[in-house]
Amino acid sequence: MVLLSMTKVVAAAVEIYLESGQQDEQPEEPALVEPAPGKPISHSQLVDVSRFLKAHPEKVAAKTEGDQHVPVHLSELLRGCSIYQPPPPPKPEPSSEYKALMARLRAEEEARQYERMIHPPVSETFRQRFPMASDPISSHSNDEDDEITYADINRQLTMIINVLVSVVACAVALWMVARYWSTPRRLALSFSGSIVVVIAEVTIYAGYLQRLTEAKVTEKKKSEVKEIAESWIIEPRKGVRKLDLPVEKWHTNEITEGLRQRSLRND
Repeated sequence: MVLLSMTKVVAAAVEIYLESGQQDEQPEEPALVEPAPGKPISHSQLVDVSRFLKAHPEKVAAKTEGDQHVPVHLSELLRGCSIYQPPPPPKPEPSSEYKALMARLRAEEEARQYERMIHPPVSETFRQRFPMASDPISSHSNDEDDEITYADINRQLTMIINVLVSVVACAVALWMVARYWSTPRRLALSFSGSIVVVIAEVTIYAGYLQRLTEAKVTEKKKSEVKEIAESWIIEPRKGVRKLDLPVEKWHTNEITEGLRQRSLRND
């Protein structure tokens, strides 16, 4: 059984149908009492209403007022109707146990909020909250190591590209040189030459890395010595009392005017 939602026109037609006392309710069909837009009506009931209106046009004419026209054909009554969707059932009333549980949880949450308000928690530091996090101060000290790592990666990528280019160029050159040989011999020559180039490139690069490591170790072993090549001392003018000089100047025997150059060396 298909249920449809009443429109305004269908509700007016059903009123005419009910006023004539033609309602024949079926237990499986919805009741047509107090028809209104949006209420359900079955397709068979709508067919009966259409047949009744066709058989009694005078009742339709008596009910028609002004511009309000009540159609009698089924196609016109079905215009604008949609499938009836019953409203969702009301939510069940929560049980007394549920209400008691929610009241207890609300009371506990209010008590916790009040406790936090009168006794605020001690603020944590970043180190206490995240003990496994890296120290931002130490992260700055690792910038130099990161730059060295990036430089090593770029150097290694460049070396790989150079080796590949050298191997391909050597293989193609040997293949072209031995063009009068048989194909197996040309392949063997190209493959052997490529292996020799790879070994040579790797050996040269390994020696370069070894020399670079030794240079870094030697540079770290050197102790840095700072020395003052020369300095300029600004001395007061004549006539200034010795007591007016800073304490570190009391040991001077003479006060000269202008600038005096002094060479210092601190090994």
